[in-house]
Amino acid sequence: MTYTTKQGDTWDSIAYSQMGDCSYTKDIMWINQEHLGYYTFPAGVVLTLPEAVIPVDSSAPPWKQVKK
Repeated sequence: MTYTTKQGDTWDSIAYSQMGDCSYTKDIMWINQEHLGYYTFPAGVVLTLPEAVIPVDSSAPPWKQVKK
């Protein structure tokens, strides 16, 4: 999956807006090391996004497990 930046995007704002959690910031930066010179992005930079890992509540019985 890719994301094309908008003027003013930052690594953490992209992680939050596209993946729902700022904790993905490191993963996005790791995959897109050629763009590490940016703190605030200009418009039009195409970034590759990692696959989101959705934890499952494994303490519940299988029929009640809910993705968080």
